[in-house]
Amino acid sequence: MHDLLFVADPLEVFKTYKDTTFSMMREAQRRGHRIVACEPRDISWRSGELVHAQVREIVLTGSQDAWFREERSGTRALADFAAVIMRKDPPFDSEYFYATHLLEQAEREGARVFNKPAALRDHPEKLAILEFSQYVSPTLVTRNPEEVRRFHEEHGEIILKPLDGMGGMGIFRVGADGLNLGSIIETLNHHGATTIMVQRFVPEIAQGDKRVLVIGGKVVPYCLARIPQGSEIRGNLAAGGKGVAQPISARDREIAEALGPVLHARGLLLIGLDVIGDYLTEINVTSPTCFQEIAQQSGFDVPGMFIDALQEALKKDE
Repeated sequence: MHDLLFVADPLEVFKTYKDTTFSMMREAQRRGHRIVACEPRDISWRSGELVHAQVREIVLTGSQDAWFREERSGTRALADFAAVIMRKDPPFDSEYFYATHLLEQAEREGARVFNKPAALRDHPEKLAILEFSQYVSPTLVTRNPEEVRRFHEEHGEIILKPLDGMGGMGIFRVGADGLNLGSIIETLNHHGATTIMVQRFVPEIAQGDKRVLVIGGKVVPYCLARIPQGSEIRGNLAAGGKGVAQPISARDREIAEALGPVLHARGLLLIGLDVIGDYLTEINVTSPTCFQEIAQQSGFDVPGMFIDALQEALKKDE
């Protein structure tokens, strides 16, 4: 039996019917591990002491409403846990950044943190694709509004997005006619003050924005195609997309098998690749989701694969 610390959003806001962190906790408890939780704001450090947190030891009840029971609470050093699982949702703001440094100090003190804090900082979810440009559709990252206009002239239909968004927030599509391009650039780019990403529109979004999971460097054989509904261009579930589990394609596997071992070696136990058509669009490392949707629709035990990988990683560290 291990004590596992989940650093996450407040337990009271979990939507357990779809929450991936909840599914990890449930599987870990099923195997006899103790579940402990805290928020990033609960973590602190004082000179001469170890990084510690105000934590809540919980038991999952199996009920949908009162889904956990708090057994006890108190202060514990992060190094005391078998594993610290960082599952705080974006945005990757200053507070998230500071939390990674506290977690990295905890690592120096003996804590085992997944995903590795330095790797979280080194792989911002929009920009991590730059390293793997052979799998990416034509893309521009810039603060220069004129570069955006030239990119639009070259490619016609484009997507513009902020670098710090999640769940499809702030994504715009501009057609070949350029309607509203100026206004959208001003909104996202703030007259050259903010860096944005621009990509050639990939029509295959109609078949879904696919979430391909890689766990312990190995590819989950099913993905979740998040299909835009109605006039919406975004497939994100948070934007109303419909999630449909399906076997990964040969191209999905090619991309995932190329990236998986590289990123796993850097300390990323779990990554979520976003693929539209044949193109990689994002590499999600902070709190990749879709475990429950894939497991429920395909029958493939994604949480089980994750806990297997976690236990294997802990054995290697012993």
